[in-house]
Amino acid sequence: MNAIVELSGAHVVHRARSGGLFTRDRVYALTGADLAVAPGETVGVVGESGCGKSTLAKVLVGIQRPTGGTVSFRGRDLWSMPPAERRTTLGTGTGMVFQDPSTALNRRLPVRRILRDPLDVHRHGTTAEREDRVRELMGLVGLPRALASALPGQLSGGQRQRVAIARALALDPELVVADEPTSALDVSVRAQILNLLLDLRERLGLALVFVSHDIQTVRRMSDRVITMYLGRIVEESPATEVTDRARHPYTRALFSATPGLLRPVEPIPLTGPVPSATRPPSGCPFRTRCWKADGRCASEMPEFSAASAPGHRFRCHHPVQEAESTRDLVRQNHPREPS
Repeated sequence: MNAIVELSGAHVVHRARSGGLFTRDRVYALTGADLAVAPGETVGVVGESGCGKSTLAKVLVGIQRPTGGTVSFRGRDLWSMPPAERRTTLGTGTGMVFQDPSTALNRRLPVRRILRDPLDVHRHGTTAEREDRVRELMGLVGLPRALASALPGQLSGGQRQRVAIARALALDPELVVADEPTSALDVSVRAQILNLLLDLRERLGLALVFVSHDIQTVRRMSDRVITMYLGRIVEESPATEVTDRARHPYTRALFSATPGLLRPVEPIPLTGPVPSATRPPSGCPFRTRCWKADGRCASEMPEFSAASAPGHRFRCHHPVQEAESTRDLVRQNHPREPS
């Protein structure tokens, strides 16, 4: 099946001011990303803060232009299109739900106007049809019509995120990217928003890219899970494989940190901080924290290798074996002292 959006060798490098007034460091926010999102599938993206998850999300919806590589939408290079065509393609084909609805919504506009804006910008239907669509969108995300005249500041956090989701759906996009959509919400409403996204995905046939720190939620919601480290995709796995059969040591360590109540297990410890994105390590970026690292890891970036399951690939010179349990890896990483 043809991909809705596809990245090929996508790089994003920012310039950040360092010590001197005229000195700027290169920040390697995304490096060599290859990713395709098929119609109707949910791709989860996990990794520690600063690993490039949000940059990847912005590249997918055209908010961030890559420094190198290509972004294709339905087989056409987005950044080779004339600007007007690109705006139309992205505006009608993709939607994005941001982390904090308090800052993502214009606090001076009522809900009705916020939801109408995409329709007005892209001249979608007549005035009456736009008003009908606003009412339809509010019903779709479970918002009472009485809130149409309310300002964002008069809404709860969950209601504001429902408005943000409705706005992302206004033009019937094929792809919605949700960047940490529940992290700014109270625990009591997070499950409601997650269930809403799952319901909308099923009802509307959406492709969904779900970025989150909550890796167990990502596993439950996704068809496929992408693990990122220091701007690189280091593993891509079917969600059913990612907990117990992930091959990259970093993925295993991430998922061991929240093993669940039914199978308590000591997490795999990672020593040391994440390296700076301005001066990433040579070779494999994870080698400075990996218990398997050797000289080859320091000198050579691993290429992708295929695992036994279809659609499962990883970048590692010394991958975890599929039969190895998390307990085995904990013992490797932190062997017990002899008694």
